[in-house]
This record gives sequence, structure tokens and C-alpha cells, in this order.
Amino acid sequence: MTSMAEAPTGKVTFVGAGPGAADLLTFRAARAIAEADVVIWAASLVQAEVLDHARAEAEILDSAAMSLEDVVAVYERALAEGLKVARIHSGDPALWGGTQEQLDRCRALGIATEVVPGVSSFSAVAALAQRELTIPEVAQSVILTRLGGGKTPMPPGEEVREFARHGTTMAIFLSAARSGQLVRELLEGGYPTGTPVVIAYQATWPEELVVRCTIETLEETVKEHKLWKHTLFLVGPALGAQGTRSHLYHPGHFHGYRKADPEARKALREARGRGGTP
Repeated sequence: MTSMAEAPTGKVTFVGAGPGAADLLTFRAARAIAEADVVIWAASLVQAEVLDHARAEAEILDSAAMSLEDVVAVYERALAEGLKVARIHSGDPALWGGTQEQLDRCRALGIATEVVPGVSSFSAVAALAQRELTIPEVAQSVILTRLGGGKTPMPPGEEVREFARHGTTMAIFLSAARSGQLVRELLEGGYPTGTPVVIAYQATWPEELVVRCTIETLEETVKEHKLWKHTLFLVGPALGAQGTRSHLYHPGHFHGYRKADPEARKALREARGRGGTP
């Protein structure tokens, strides 16, 4: 007779595969894939090299041909048979990953779950462009959003034009197919036409394309390169800012591991009083 402690339980691990490149997996993500009995992945969004971590005998399923109900059926089997499932999502599972509905179903089933974070495409694009998105005295916030009017309606107050009023850095996903609308909303929100933009297609994939333009030339740049999916936009003054300095590494700044230079500390206080940076 099998005791409750010995009964199969199974586990589903939602794995963030990063923006594309197989070597941008975390160690934890690679381990979850290596331990899985079943691997569910999106072949159109994740590079095949990610599957090199899977065991030879693991069952591999392409989620492109599966509905939510099909995927949940695999989780039910995993619960009944005590299987480990690695559900691979592109980017980070916390952003536009369709993970919450799966986590809710797993919770209802009573199967154990884990979420492994991944490198988001917005940070990968910033790395490719070699830009920091939060520049002192220019932008200290990053807004992650998408254009309204697609398959998923935007909640009130979350249109691009509303966020654009902040004038800070924006990372705009899932919007290349409506670049004209994107430009209109950015300008309606108050960005100047000359605001820097980085456009990235298939970031970190072999066919990646990263181009720089401005809001004024955004639409024509998208159309020139025939971009309509797998494209992300970074927008904001921080993408072109230079000459500012972080207070963190200023000799006048002190913290638990470093004392401030008295003269530099005085200069820093005076600069703050004037609203500037030395």
C-alpha cells in the first residue's frame, strides 16, 4: 500500500529563457530543463540550443500547437505520474508570458510550481545599445508597456500617450505592426520629435537588427526594415544623454563601506543646493 508521503506529486517549473540567445539562460533555468521529464517550449520564440540542456529521454513538446487546455492536460499527467515539467517561456515569465493563468490552474490542481526569472528583452536591448536607461538628472524610471488596440485591451489610463507624459524612458513591446499609432501617441504625450529611439528586432538572435532613430523617423525606419513582430522600442532622453554623473561613486558620497572626502562632500552639497552635479 502506497502512503501519502510516497504518492506522486510532480512539479511544473516555469523557466524564463531570456531574449533568445541560449547562453543568456541562468544556471537555475538550465538545471530545471536538465531535470525535467517533459519540456514544453515555444519553438518560434526560443532558440533550439536551449534544448541541449534537456535529457535525451525527455519528452519535448512545442507549445505553438497547444492550447491552454492542452498544456494543463500535461500538468495533470505530471501530477498523476510524479513528473517534472519545464515550461519554457521567452524573456522573463513576469512580462507578457501568459504564466499567471497557468499558475492558477496548477494551484487548483494541487501540483507544485516554481518560477525561474529570465533576462527580459528590454534589458538585452539596452545592453546591445550599450545604454543605461536611468541617467542621473535625466531619467530615473523605466516604463514597460505596449500599444493599445491589439488583441488584449489596455486598462484605463495605461495608453502609451498617458505614460509618455512622464517624459522618462519607455520600453514598448508588441507594437511594431502599428508604428504610426505609436508615433502619434508618443508625440501626443509630449515627447519632442527628436527624442532618441532604439529599435531592436530579434535581439540576441543570429538575425538581430538594432537601429537608432528618433520619434520623427520611427515609422519610416520600421517600414524600411519591414518590422512587424519580435520588435522592441526603447524611447526617451536617457538614450542620448551624456555628461551626467552618479552621486553613488562621487568622492563626496559616503556609505557603510566608504568615507567621503571632506572637500568633495562640501562641493557635492553645494551642487545639490544649486540643483546640479559637479
